[in-house]
Amino acid sequence: MSMIGLDIGTTGCKAIAFSNDWRILGQGKRECSILTPQTHWAEQDAELIWKLAVESLAEAINQSKSDPPTAMALSLQGEAIIPVDKQGKPMRNAILGMDTRTTEENAWLANTFGAEVLYNRTGMPMHTMNTLTKLLWLKKHEPAIWDRSHQFLLYEDYFLRRLTGKASISHCLASRTQMYDLQSGCWATDILDKCGIDTGRLSELAPAAGGVVGRLKKDIAARIGVSSDVLIISGGHDQACAALGSGVIKPGLAMVSTGTAEVVEVAMSSPVLSESLRRGNISVYRHVIPGLYLSMTLNHSGGLLLRWFRDTLGKDKLLEAQQSGGDAYDLMLADAKPGPTGLMVLPHFSGSGTPTLDTTSRGAFLGMTFATTQAGMAKAILEGLTFELRVNLDLLRESGIEIEELHAVGGGARSDIWLQLKVNICETPLRVPRVTEAACLGAAILASVGVGGYDNINSVAKEAVGMERTITPCSKHVEAYRPRYKLYLELYPKLISLLRRC
Repeated sequence: MSMIGLDIGTTGCKAIAFSNDWRILGQGKRECSILTPQTHWAEQDAELIWKLAVESLAEAINQSKSDPPTAMALSLQGEAIIPVDKQGKPMRNAILGMDTRTTEENAWLANTFGAEVLYNRTGMPMHTMNTLTKLLWLKKHEPAIWDRSHQFLLYEDYFLRRLTGKASISHCLASRTQMYDLQSGCWATDILDKCGIDTGRLSELAPAAGGVVGRLKKDIAARIGVSSDVLIISGGHDQACAALGSGVIKPGLAMVSTGTAEVVEVAMSSPVLSESLRRGNISVYRHVIPGLYLSMTLNHSGGLLLRWFRDTLGKDKLLEAQQSGGDAYDLMLADAKPGPTGLMVLPHFSGSGTPTLDTTSRGAFLGMTFATTQAGMAKAILEGLTFELRVNLDLLRESGIEIEELHAVGGGARSDIWLQLKVNICETPLRVPRVTEAACLGAAILASVGVGGYDNINSVAKEAVGMERTITPCSKHVEAYRPRYKLYLELYPKLISLLRRC
C-alpha cells in the first residue's frame, strides 16, 4: 500500500511513491520554466505544468509497480492564479506568486482597507505576490478574460479538478491568498465584495488536511499506469507540506527550505500578528496540521540565483557535469576556500524578500578583483543568501517567536558547504532529515492519514520523518562571519537609492 506525494513547485514537478515503512519506491521529476513576457511579469503555461506532472507521476508509478498507490496528496506553490472556463481549461497563462506587476492594485488595497486591517484579518502583509492583487489586476487589465472566466483557481484547485473532476482548495493554501479570514476559517466575503469578486467564482474549501477530496479519474489513472482505485487527499501549500515532511509538528520547531526560493517556516499554536511582523512582511497562515499556524519568511532568489549563475557564468561546469555525471554545483564550489570569501553579494535578483519585500531592489556583487574566481563568486552567492536568512531569523526571534531548532530541506540541504554556512552565519544548529524532498513526504503523510492508516498527522510524522545528522557551528568561522554579517546589514540601505536609478 504505497502513498504518493506530488509536489508542484515554481521550477519543477516531483512525484515520489513511498512504501508503508516510508522507503522511497519510485520517483519522477521534471523541470519547468518561467515565462517573462514583460518586465515584472512571471507566468507559466498551466497546461504544460499539468503535462509534466502527469509524466512525473507515471515515472514514479512505473518504478514502484510492485506496490501500487492507494492514495495521493498534493503539495503546491502558492499565490499563482489561473482563470479557467466551464470545462476547467485555462483562459491564459498562470500569473505566478513571484510576479510583481500589481503595484497599483496593492496600493489600492492598502488605501481601501488599511494594511493593518488586512494583516490582522488575513495574516498576509501587503505585497504584489498576493492572489488578491492578481485578481484585481486581471479584472482591470484583461476584462474580456475576467468576464468569460468561470472560476479563478490556484494550482491546487486546478490540479484537483483535473484529477478528480471537482475543484477544491485547502484551508492552508486559501489562507495564503489574502482573501481568507484567518480567525473564522472561511473566505472573507466582505473584503471580496468590496473588491467585486464573487465567492462563487472561487473554489469550495476542502476538508481539513488529510481529508478525502475525491477519487482519481479513470482516464488519468490509465495515463499514469494505475489500475486500482486511488483516493485523492487534501494537501496544501508546498512550504507547509515541507514543514510537515521535515518534522515541524509542534510550536518552536522551524524549517529552512532551500529550493527555487529560500523559506523559513516556524510552527505556532496560535497566529502571532504583531506589528513588528507586519512591518517585516512576515506572512502568517494555517499549517496543514489542524490547530497549528506557520509564520513564513521568503527570499524569492534562493536556489534560483545559484541556478542562474550555473546557467550563465558556470556553463563550463554544467558541460563537465553532463559529461562526467557529476553535479555542476559541486564542481563550481570545489575550489572554494574555507572562511569568508571577501566578496559581498546582495541577492536581490528578483527584488528583496522579507523583511523589506522591495520589488525595486536589484542584485549586486561587491569587492571583485582580478583575483576573483568562479568558485569564489559561487560561494559568495551562498554567503549573501545566508546573510538574508540570518536577517529573517533575527526578526522572528526579536518578535517573540521561539525557534528551538532548524530542520534543513530542499535541494540546498544536499550541499554540505551551504549547510555549514547556514550554521556558522546563523549560529544555529541544523538537523537534516533522512528525506530532504520534504514537500513530497509531507503530502504522502497526509495521504496516509486520509486513507485511514493512522489516527492523526503527528503520529505518522513521528514515524515517517527520521533525522540523518546534526550540523553544529564551527567557532573559528562563526567569529569570522560576525563582522561580515554586520557589513552585510549596511548593503541594502546604502545601495537602494543607486539601484533604483539603474
